[in-house]
Amino acid sequence: MKIDPGFPEEVLSGALAKGADQAEVFLRSSRNISIEVKDQTVDSFKSSRSFGYSLRVIKDGRLGFSYSTDPLEIDAIVARTIEAARFPERDDALELPDFSGVADVDVFDPEVKGISEAEAIDKVMLLEKSVYAEDERIKKLRKASGSFTVSSTTIVNSRSVRAEYASTRCSAQVMAVAEKEGESQIGWDYNGSRFLADVSFEDVGRKAARRAVALLGSKKMTGCRAPVILDNAVTVDFLGAFAGAFSSEAAQKGKSLLAGKLGKKLLSPAIRIVDSGILRGAMGSSPVDDEGVCAQEKTLARDGIIKNFLYNTYTANKGRAVSTGNAVRSGFSSLPSVGVTNLFLAASSSEQTVSIDRMFDMTARGLYVLDAIGVHTANPVSGEFSVGVSGIWLENGKAVYPVREAVISGNLVDLFSRVEAVGNDIRFYGNIGAPTLLIVDIDISA
Repeated sequence: MKIDPGFPEEVLSGALAKGADQAEVFLRSSRNISIEVKDQTVDSFKSSRSFGYSLRVIKDGRLGFSYSTDPLEIDAIVARTIEAARFPERDDALELPDFSGVADVDVFDPEVKGISEAEAIDKVMLLEKSVYAEDERIKKLRKASGSFTVSSTTIVNSRSVRAEYASTRCSAQVMAVAEKEGESQIGWDYNGSRFLADVSFEDVGRKAARRAVALLGSKKMTGCRAPVILDNAVTVDFLGAFAGAFSSEAAQKGKSLLAGKLGKKLLSPAIRIVDSGILRGAMGSSPVDDEGVCAQEKTLARDGIIKNFLYNTYTANKGRAVSTGNAVRSGFSSLPSVGVTNLFLAASSSEQTVSIDRMFDMTARGLYVLDAIGVHTANPVSGEFSVGVSGIWLENGKAVYPVREAVISGNLVDLFSRVEAVGNDIRFYGNIGAPTLLIVDIDISA
């Protein structure tokens, strides 16, 4: 859809003319190709375009919000938004941000924009081929898929924010099923980036196949308290469950297990936790956040100490802080909330990383966890979790047998306080990244 470049300013001017004290227009358009392949045949092909915009106003300390997909509906949108601002209670923390700059971060790839339908299909075909080629015990697949998206975002407000940028993203994912002697095991893998060259469809297929095959012949283990090695994909799951604890919004509502813990030494000194909106090619990177604040990098935990929370403009005003550029929206139809950009866990210093082989050597007896189910059910307030896991039992640094139907339980803060070694294999799944971790003294039941 071709939109007049002056369109956002027209909406903004209309809102101010109707009495808004402050106003903001958020506009996003995108084009997406999504493909699924089965038996080297295209099972699903979807090509879609979307466009929408929203208007947020502050009038007499009250918030009004509305959105539309019709660019001819400006007068109606302005009227609805101004009317909506009549009803909420006054909130003196409501404010739109001033211009704070635009980060120099590359989030657009011409290769993604220019990919043809045939080329996109070939990528996903290769994904499926690579799974079967990896091991003869792979008998079937579930959902070999790829996605290719081009987006344009514009944010303008009445307090000098003027931001516009184009971005791309592409991803590959597959679930492989390995079978042997009546047993079947599932392996999954995913990779995504804003740059096509960063996503190896072939590697995704191979890794999914290897995960499935590694679990063949699994059996139950005896419960114990022992070290666990979390594969980087599993570490990402646990870090994702922990991410909400760094939200200022959650902390202000008393719904974060880190509320009141700034400056406290709670985690292992071996790790640091960082949120960065300026990583080249990363899925959560952008020049500005979703209300126009300059993207930045901030350390959330280091040397075991909780250093910072994440803020958008509203929660920063409530907490007498400064926005960290962490306003996020699920789309044009939602208000900005607090969220991560690219959240990752790494060693406190690069010299402290070790290989997975070294982690194995450090483990006299323990569990190498390849898959975890239900990590998202961890209690966001208490941090308590109990999740089903599968993996490989280790003794004297060697793999002994695959394990199924085990359960690890504990507390998220306690889990990250017990990290003894950090891997050199950090990997992002979406906008959360982590390496393999060796964690000591964990409850494992069967």
